[in-house]
Amino acid sequence: MTKFDPDPGGEPTNELRQRWSEDTDTFGRVYDVLVGITEPTSYREIADIADCSPNAAKKHLDRIAEMGIARANRQSRPAQYERNDGYFEWQDANRLAEELTIEEIIDRVRELENRQKQFEQRFGATDPTAVSVFEHDDHDTIHERMNAISEWQSIEHDIRLYELARQLSSNDGHLLPA
Repeated sequence: MTKFDPDPGGEPTNELRQRWSEDTDTFGRVYDVLVGITEPTSYREIADIADCSPNAAKKHLDRIAEMGIARANRQSRPAQYERNDGYFEWQDANRLAEELTIEEIIDRVRELENRQKQFEQRFGATDPTAVSVFEHDDHDTIHERMNAISEWQSIEHDIRLYELARQLSSNDGHLLPA
């Protein structure tokens, strides 16, 4: 293997996995796996990755779903789970609301909206998903456009996040005024 191969030997990864398995309780391992998955996954697959029994994984996944951290599809056989990205977005917004003043949040949204307008003018569209990155044959241009669209999408996500933080901050930690 060359030094650029994705798995340069396997031992360091195996050692880390074994240490994670030994040093993290079952709930923590199931939680870690859930946070790392990107699509609905059966509790049995999660149990396999988390190095625990399927029953233990299902018990902990049900608890995590009750907490709102995961979504559960118990109608599928076997039951499938996926992380609730909205929960993590709310956590990020809550952290911003605690760390920043309303004025700082508003200033940041204004900066992000200005950057968003620049992208809209550059690409002649109001939605980054409406822009094709493959309108050119030049690899460098395509790559540059992909990076720009990715940044634009990130800006739109951040605007939503900061707006949520502003709402939380304006309403004493609540989304809606009391």
